[in-house]
Amino acid sequence: MLCKNAGSRDIIQTMARLFPKENSDFAVTISTHTILRVIGLTVLAVLLFFAVKQSAGTLTLIGVAFFLSLALNSPVQWLAKRLPAKKKNRRSLATGISIGLILLALIGFLAAVVPPITKQTAGFLSDLPQLIDQTRNGEGALGAFVEKYNLEPQVEKLSSQLSTRLDDVGSSAVTAVSKIGSSIFATLTVLVLTIMMLVEGPKWGKLLEGLLPVARREDTHRLATDMNKVVRGYVNGQVILAAIAAMLIVPMLFLAHVSYPLALMVVVFVCGLIPMVGHTIGAAICTLVALFTSPASAILVLSYYILYQQIENYAVQPRVQANSTNMSPLLVFIAVLLGANFGGLLGALVAIPVAGCARIIVLDYLERRDILTPATVHDAKTPGGDI
Repeated sequence: MLCKNAGSRDIIQTMARLFPKENSDFAVTISTHTILRVIGLTVLAVLLFFAVKQSAGTLTLIGVAFFLSLALNSPVQWLAKRLPAKKKNRRSLATGISIGLILLALIGFLAAVVPPITKQTAGFLSDLPQLIDQTRNGEGALGAFVEKYNLEPQVEKLSSQLSTRLDDVGSSAVTAVSKIGSSIFATLTVLVLTIMMLVEGPKWGKLLEGLLPVARREDTHRLATDMNKVVRGYVNGQVILAAIAAMLIVPMLFLAHVSYPLALMVVVFVCGLIPMVGHTIGAAICTLVALFTSPASAILVLSYYILYQQIENYAVQPRVQANSTNMSPLLVFIAVLLGANFGGLLGALVAIPVAGCARIIVLDYLERRDILTPATVHDAKTPGGDI
């Protein structure tokens, strides 16, 4: 008991020395320099926010180009190692060949698809007034359907709206041409940025690596390699999803007797590479082409496409992307929802690779802090891991 009392007395005496009564009241003095620094940082943050907001369009193009350069980096590296040119020119030559092949494929696709679709669209627009008159008079299958279900008021409303639209076709054409011009400029900008990033990417990577402390270079290189695998896996997974959608739409196109089924298969594949809205664009194109065959074919193709899109969004895509990026399907699904909510199309496009890279950084941090064991982290980074 005496020992305990002595220990308590020592503690009380120590606390009394650290916190004497005469110093119980204290004042905090903030210098003018500190106040000016806080004000300056606040003003700088506000200016930076407005600068980013003003440059949102340009930053979006840079972000898309950066993502494409990461996706094309592996094919460019593979090709550069096998070219007989000089070592310093291999990267540029491999980049030119890769971009050239992509452009040739895109030009060939447009040459095969655009002329027949343009021809059929022109024919459909020229026959549309006659089709509306026949429908209004109860002629044909569509006219009988309208007459059976008393849809004549809706047809009259559609006819008046169509006339108004045709009267405004001049201004609409000017607007469409301006939008197409802006899209072409944006596409060329992204293409140039992607080429420059592919050519100069290794140099910038070495420069940034040289700025790091020597002790952190190996870990940083390992993290960058793991992140590159995530991006490459995401791109491969998106290509697999687009290929599945393209192959599954072909039987329905043949069944509905839709023209140009193979060209539409390519359209579905290209549109399937775009997350979230890609299938909506593909469905609109396929439905429009099917409408040239018959309204029943258009309804059949559209219904089939909507059904497949729902199955892919909730069952196929999370599983495929989870296997290709080593993330759980739940994490993939949440990432897509959050990305689309915060960033729209661009957010949905980069949500999965961003979430995968963030996951790698978090796992590395937990391992370095001894919160997770190296074995647990290795299992999480292995395909089929639990985290």
